[in-house]
Amino acid sequence: MNTPPPEARSGLKPFEKAELPAPPNPKGLSWIGVVGPGVIVLGASIGSGEFLLGPAAFVQYGLVLLWVTLVAAFLQTVLNTELMRWTIATGEPVVTGFMRTKPGSQFWAWFYAILYFLQVGWPGWAGAAAGAIFFLIFRELAGPGQELTVYLIGVGTFALCVGILLFGKRIERTLELLNWILVAAIIGGFLILAAIFVSGDTWVAAAAGLVGYDTAAGSFRFIPEGVDWFLIGAFAAYSGAGGVINLTLSNWARDKGYGMGERTGYIPAAVGGERTDLAPTGYTFDTSSAAMERWRGWWRIVRVDQWGVYFVGAMLGMVLPAVLYVTFIEGGTDIRGLSVAAALANAMASQAGAIFGGVIAMMAVWVLFKTQLDIIEGMTRAITDILWTGSTRVRQWRGGDVRVVYYTVLGVLAVWGAIALGLAQPIILLQLGANMAGVVFVISPLHLLYINTKFLPEAVRPPMWRRVALVAMSVFYGAFVLLWLNSML
Repeated sequence: MNTPPPEARSGLKPFEKAELPAPPNPKGLSWIGVVGPGVIVLGASIGSGEFLLGPAAFVQYGLVLLWVTLVAAFLQTVLNTELMRWTIATGEPVVTGFMRTKPGSQFWAWFYAILYFLQVGWPGWAGAAAGAIFFLIFRELAGPGQELTVYLIGVGTFALCVGILLFGKRIERTLELLNWILVAAIIGGFLILAAIFVSGDTWVAAAAGLVGYDTAAGSFRFIPEGVDWFLIGAFAAYSGAGGVINLTLSNWARDKGYGMGERTGYIPAAVGGERTDLAPTGYTFDTSSAAMERWRGWWRIVRVDQWGVYFVGAMLGMVLPAVLYVTFIEGGTDIRGLSVAAALANAMASQAGAIFGGVIAMMAVWVLFKTQLDIIEGMTRAITDILWTGSTRVRQWRGGDVRVVYYTVLGVLAVWGAIALGLAQPIILLQLGANMAGVVFVISPLHLLYINTKFLPEAVRPPMWRRVALVAMSVFYGAFVLLWLNSML
């Protein structure tokens, strides 16, 4: 009796042998067309931690918490590069890799699908965008008695996100183009506003906060007294992208055609896309000297995509809104509520002029709308890939067209989103999801470390410092999860 290879012992097919495709060799502006997954996950991160939960934490507790962002962004970037290691080497999304481990593919399929739902199954970004749209229309913050109006705006925003995903050729490419516009406009806009309005003392406080030093107290103060751990845990998880949003990076890298992803295929759009053959499982390659040369070329692209785009963008995306919020909103204020996304716009309109308030409100609408689009697409994509990998019956449904599966999942999530928007205020939904992201960050780095050291060819496995960083990430977020749970009890 033949013993199946290690990657096939949970019920999935073993890897097929194939040659690692040659990487592009970009120079100058051609890099913009080569990097892409990093800018999508960065665009998703700016609308959660950087625009909502981070400012809520900084206004209430001060810029001393910026050290959390620095540590989180570093650890998440290491995680992201390791996610892409798996996808470049195999062509599989990382959850498919997780499904290759014991106790079996079905267990991990359900486990990660539930985590996706618990974290991003709440359309809080559309709800938060609704508050900013309300401010733009009525020139006032939404308050008691206006919940129905905000809800209807939120549903319309969410429906528009769903509608956009119907069009294009390759859905990943659509997201990539929109996020380049988002990241350039938002970071550029915040940089200009911060240069105009933020004082030198605030910039110094921000720089000191990156290492946990409180300039007002004249001492290191990593965690202020009496913090709300539900908020701080959410802020830590969404400093950067957060949880399953990071995991979806591997799905986008596969559809971008990174490494073996060029061989497995991608998910096309309903309108403008053509049917493609999407492989349910991936490949492996012989680590010859020529293959390793190609591997180093792909790894060069990963470094630029993650350290040059994601890490730098995540830091700027958190620091710039932070210094603006603490400049215009009194310290200690709790800005969570229906109008959290319009709090800065309202403050700037009253102190600097209506035109600046309008600019911030429009930026908020664009950021949160675009984030909601990325989130709903990422969740739909991940669940589609789980179903596609785990079920032969699903792959044979309606002639084996993956678009049928993708848009069925999207339709179900659209109906649920309209219901979920009425369950709680957007910031509560976002905090709930963000704390679940912390749980994902306790589990997934260790799971990723296992598959990258168990199933990949030895020559492309992660070096020791990266293994240590993945363990450190699990411990870091585990501490925040325990503190959050302890505060609840």
